[in-house]
Amino acid sequence: MAGKKRAKAPLEFRNPQLADALQTQDMAALAFALRHGPTVVPLMRAGQRDDPRDAGEVWTYRNAETGEVALLLFSDAAHKPAALPPAVGLQSPAWLRAFLGAHAEEITTVFFDIAGPHPMQAAPADVIAALDA
Repeated sequence: MAGKKRAKAPLEFRNPQLADALQTQDMAALAFALRHGPTVVPLMRAGQRDDPRDAGEVWTYRNAETGEVALLLFSDAAHKPAALPPAVGLQSPAWLRAFLGAHAEEITTVFFDIAGPHPMQAAPADVIAALDA
């Protein structure tokens, strides 16, 4: 049957390896998962569907009292708290490395699955080192 199109599988906004690493609190597994899989990032503004160069605008948390900035990353979009902006992006390890490299002086901490089920945090320099290993 010529001309029949296959339906594309829906994009999953999750990284099971990252979820497993967070569950075991294993730093080596976390580094491996970050290097070899995507990360779910909350977005203030979603990217344009017709422009693959537009990844959207990443949402970061700024503590009103201290001014410190945190980057929140998730192993699964289902772990993102409803209080955060509704849009998410699925970003590659190369994107995460470039983003942290560009904003390492401003970002003071990186939280993984901050609302659970197995939260962790790391310094941006440690995440960069894990991505570069």
